[in-house]
Amino acid sequence: MRIFSATIGTETNTFSPLPTSLRAFKEGVWLRPGEHPADAPRMCTAPLFVARRRAEADGFTLVEGSCFAASPAGTVNQADYEAMRDEVLGQLRDAMPVDAVLLGLHGAMVATGEDDVEGDIVERAREIVGPDRVIGVELDPHCHMTTKRVAAADIIVCYKEFPHTDVVERAEELLDLVLRTVRGEVRPVMSLYDCRQISSYPTQLPVMRAFVDKMKGLEGRDGILSVSAVHCFPYADVPELSGRILVVADGDKAKADSLATSLGEEFVAMRGRTMPQFLSVADAIREAMASPKGPVVLAEPADNAGGGAPSDNTTILRALIEADAVAAVGPIWDPIAVDLCFDAGEGTRFPLRFGGKIGPRSGVPVDATVEVTGLKRDCWQTFGPTKVPLGDCAAVRIGNVSAVLIESRTQGFHPELFLNVGIDPMAQQILVVKSTNHFSAAFAPIAERIIYVETDAPLSRDYTKVPYTRVARPIWPLDEATTPGLIL
Repeated sequence: MRIFSATIGTETNTFSPLPTSLRAFKEGVWLRPGEHPADAPRMCTAPLFVARRRAEADGFTLVEGSCFAASPAGTVNQADYEAMRDEVLGQLRDAMPVDAVLLGLHGAMVATGEDDVEGDIVERAREIVGPDRVIGVELDPHCHMTTKRVAAADIIVCYKEFPHTDVVERAEELLDLVLRTVRGEVRPVMSLYDCRQISSYPTQLPVMRAFVDKMKGLEGRDGILSVSAVHCFPYADVPELSGRILVVADGDKAKADSLATSLGEEFVAMRGRTMPQFLSVADAIREAMASPKGPVVLAEPADNAGGGAPSDNTTILRALIEADAVAAVGPIWDPIAVDLCFDAGEGTRFPLRFGGKIGPRSGVPVDATVEVTGLKRDCWQTFGPTKVPLGDCAAVRIGNVSAVLIESRTQGFHPELFLNVGIDPMAQQILVVKSTNHFSAAFAPIAERIIYVETDAPLSRDYTKVPYTRVARPIWPLDEATTPGLIL
């Protein structure tokens, strides 16, 4: 048995002022066949990582393709996308004959001229391998589960957890199903229910936790092979943006349709109950400073690089300085400021302008005499089973407030973000983390309390304020009356 595996992935915010080109992929994941590290997956590469580890024991030959992935930003340059796509598809042609294709994709990648990148990749892969070979795909739940990709693939599995701590487990599940399909043990069929809604679904909160546990309990019973809740990625203006439910069953389409419908109706009934409460900057800081002990974590989803924001908004930072809070803020993406801090040297006090660079919603730059308290080259932070690069990092302090400046744009995942440059998270009354929810897996265990803050950064959590023009309507919460239903 021969299995081909490759990755092309990023999460595209079509409203972002940061275009995505090959440079972003080369700064993220840019691995040719055989170059994938052995220690952990990188971004969307879990299927290849798992397949390499299991190939000998499971009796198949793995043919490795290239792995390309970039941090979320704006629309991908068309020529650059096509170059990566054609390289991977060329490797697939050269690998033929194969019994199966295993793709690690994101699911919300948009290129100039192509709204459905993953559908394009899977459809072209199908043309190469033909109708009788198995195509399995792992996607992030913050994807656009289009009818094109579902029609072209045999099996699609999304991560279940948000924060995404189960990427390896879902890749294991996908490989199991692909192998069983190749061996003739199961005949997967997929059903897709469109819930016609835009929202966020943190799985550590009670409503979504119960729903995910229910999905897991249904799998492996009565012919149900896999169930995925598609959250959608709210910051992409594409026609098929919507929360959806995907069910994979063993040969029984009617059973898959029935379960997708019942779960889809339950998902619709959860509207308005899955997101945390958000406070204003002033209220959040006031409550955090009044807490008898720290650290109190203030999460800033609106400036989350993981959603395509620049991660250089200064609003919370400036408010903390004004309040003379004992606080640390990170990450703030400002490669120029990082270079200047290294030039100045650790322990130096010097005038620095940082943050507020990319656009009007980045806020006003901070101009201050800062103390450089920490410097470290080539930093990383842990996110579940993966390692995420931060590049060179600098810690600067203004009064009692510290800021972590980073070279490689990414969101905050782990206290390592602060520890790398000598900031003790437990010594802070307030920790500000620019992240939507992925931070919670590592920060919740050390937090006295977590407060979600709505700021003036680009990613508003009120989706009625997002300037969609191409999303299919009606859809909640843009429209009160919607028409959910089975679409595939």
